[in-house]
Amino acid sequence: MNITLDKQSATDGLIKIQLKESDYQPKVEEKVRDYARKATIKGFRQGHVPAGVIRKMYGKGILVEEVNHIISHSVSDYIRDNKLRVLGDPLPNEEKARTIDWDFQKDFEFEFQIGLVEDFAVDLSNKVKVTSHPIEVDQKVMDETLEDIKRRYGKRTSPEISEASDNLFGEINKVGSEEKQGSYLRIEQIEKSQQKKFIGLKKDNTVEFEVEKILKDTQAVSQLLNINEEEAKKATGNFVFKVTSVTRIEPVQINQELFDQVFGKDVVTTEEAFMSKIKETISGNYDRETQHLLDHELQHYYVDHTKINMPEGFLKNWLRATGGGQVTDEVLEKEFTSYRDSIKWDLVKNKIAEEKGIKVEEADVREKAKQVILEQFGGPGIAEQLGDKFEGIVSNYLAGKDGKGENYMRTYNQLRHDKIMGVIKENITIQEKKVGLEEFKKIAESHRH
Repeated sequence: MNITLDKQSATDGLIKIQLKESDYQPKVEEKVRDYARKATIKGFRQGHVPAGVIRKMYGKGILVEEVNHIISHSVSDYIRDNKLRVLGDPLPNEEKARTIDWDFQKDFEFEFQIGLVEDFAVDLSNKVKVTSHPIEVDQKVMDETLEDIKRRYGKRTSPEISEASDNLFGEINKVGSEEKQGSYLRIEQIEKSQQKKFIGLKKDNTVEFEVEKILKDTQAVSQLLNINEEEAKKATGNFVFKVTSVTRIEPVQINQELFDQVFGKDVVTTEEAFMSKIKETISGNYDRETQHLLDHELQHYYVDHTKINMPEGFLKNWLRATGGGQVTDEVLEKEFTSYRDSIKWDLVKNKIAEEKGIKVEEADVREKAKQVILEQFGGPGIAEQLGDKFEGIVSNYLAGKDGKGENYMRTYNQLRHDKIMGVIKENITIQEKKVGLEEFKKIAESHRH
């Protein structure tokens, strides 16, 4: 067997394989003998079917199977042994393959198109400057959070007629459509100029409105119309809301009973400690949001500033070939840049992991899985109660529902990603710029992809 690489450019190559009869025939004969031992054919005792009969009945299928097996492994081994950095999977030359005469041909030639990536450098120095945006917990946020807590734990009543602070439950349908859905609306979220038409309503009353006029908050529109937030951004038109019930919440008093309901018995015992704990909780949530946005900032930086010569032509061909007919030229035009950038980011992360020796061991994965399970079941005490059974629960969790290890791989990939991001953050310059919540939301919105 002769296998060579025809490097047509820095990013495109052809792996060519020449296969002679002596390369595959021993395996074919071994498979024929195996068939002869196992085949059940009328007129012959099992295990005594002549090889000639097997060749006549199954010979071509065995030949095709063995040749394809040899070719597939040879291509993979060649890529590995020559340390080729390839993207996607090798694409066989289908036109050349169709000309093969499996009945009479003894020697074969195959070609596989591959996309190559040349070596590249990733800058992990303090010259790299990226901005992080910690969110300040200002008094407005504290006031809104406290009000939300007081309402959430408040006493619920069902008045006959709605007021400005009430919630409406009911059915909604678009004008001209008979299709109705259950819905929910907080009157306080409605634009001030539109609120009056929702005040004074009672059960079975209906109200018609233009959705884009009454609500500006995307999440509120999403909730009202039972659609996702991307659809909610574009939602327009006239709708009818039929009231089925009105709910009023009387805000709870700030006292020890509330402290215990929110944070657990006697965790805080004064209003000052209660407010401090609220701020600490908000800060923790905001810190996660800040780190998530920083990860996006880092991804954008390295995708934009790392020079990698990508085999774009090959990638498009590969996407078409593996897309099951769903990847059209129109789809590629819309989504290829995003797909290419995603691959580029993976290449950058792989390069960093390779250069910095970043590894994730099985013990790391199991430890992370234990943390996840303990959080779900209420803390370390559950592990002590379960004893030796806990390890079995961890193993079942990592195996996943179908036993193929999807949770293992998800946990592994997350740990690897976190380690890579940690190395990046340790080596570059991260400049902090504190922002308010609204400004943070605007920045985060600009990074959605």
